[in-house]
Amino acid sequence: MSSLVDERTIELIEVFRQQFGAAPNFISRGAGRVNLIGEHTDYNDGFVLPVALKRDVRVALRPRQDRRVTVHSVEFGENGAFDLDAVRFDPDRLWLNYIQGMAQSLEQEGIQLVGIDAVVSGNVPRGSGLSSSAALEIASAHAFLIAAGKTGVLSGPRIAQLAQRAENKFVGVNCGIMDQFISELGRANHALLIDCRSLDYTLVPMPEDVALVIGNTRASRSLASSAYNERRAECEQGVALLQPLLPAITALRDVSSTQLEQHRDLLPENVYRRCRHVVSENERVLQCVDALQRGALEEVGRLMNASHDSLRDDYLVSSAALDAMVATMRSVEGCYGARLTGAGFGGCAVALVRIGCEQAVADAIFEQYPKATSIWPEVYVTKAADGAGAEAL
Repeated sequence: MSSLVDERTIELIEVFRQQFGAAPNFISRGAGRVNLIGEHTDYNDGFVLPVALKRDVRVALRPRQDRRVTVHSVEFGENGAFDLDAVRFDPDRLWLNYIQGMAQSLEQEGIQLVGIDAVVSGNVPRGSGLSSSAALEIASAHAFLIAAGKTGVLSGPRIAQLAQRAENKFVGVNCGIMDQFISELGRANHALLIDCRSLDYTLVPMPEDVALVIGNTRASRSLASSAYNERRAECEQGVALLQPLLPAITALRDVSSTQLEQHRDLLPENVYRRCRHVVSENERVLQCVDALQRGALEEVGRLMNASHDSLRDDYLVSSAALDAMVATMRSVEGCYGARLTGAGFGGCAVALVRIGCEQAVADAIFEQYPKATSIWPEVYVTKAADGAGAEAL
């Protein structure tokens, strides 16, 4: 039995039969992700350390003889369609734009696509900071490529770049490269160290005796987009103010903590604190990789805790809900460390947990978090999973 054929895929095949009257030929997958450490570093040319999740977006598909794309979304319960020669933003079906943008991006790369009939379904929670949009883009990329007989024509990093371009240029979301990169290139039982400047990447083995517990605060993220743009501007301001004395720098990636402290009087207090988070976070990512390779899990946990505290105190992107979630996770024996993951203001927190303690952390979340916030959370337990793929059925 092929690797992507499980109970979810079998259900998806049945939905495809109901929608299109025959069986699909292929299945593709794009993974959700959680970032272990390295938050708000990607747009500063820095380092990130995400893992791919078992939660994913899947596309069951059948090639067509024409250039028409017809898609049924299981979660949205609606159909969408477009012509590959007339791709236009659809204000009524926002989910379809990720698929359209991916098709356009592939064709701009010189890949001649064919039309498809497709059913798409995902179990990555939307709006939670686990990158459901990147998972949809990457699953769509592999669906189009396998339908056109173009599997293997593009490298994994290039597929990720084209997916980012689709989201930036077609959907209109100014995201970094991390989400698409890990969705495409993640591997089971490994984190992925990504250099967001060079796009060099290194698989980092995860110790066998740990799991990840993800707590979804289910709190509103209404401030996330405006604050994101504000933080980017503050980081750019910091670089501009530091460059006269540090002419070699082009991004905060190039600034050390020592240099920042030497020149902090050049920066307004708010800009200094944003810069301090990014500079120290880049250092924490590399320290975390070293600690994982040594199996120093207490050290990994300490770095994760320090990351959250920096995001809360210097970058000001945490929230009462996230702080409550993180405090609950940290209170449980067997939790090495916990931090918010994603842009902040809501979404999810992630904890590194000793195997056997996952349920205790989940139980604590369900008991303590609602009392602190009056919100019922969701909890997902996972190990690092494989990223994207596609195969014949």
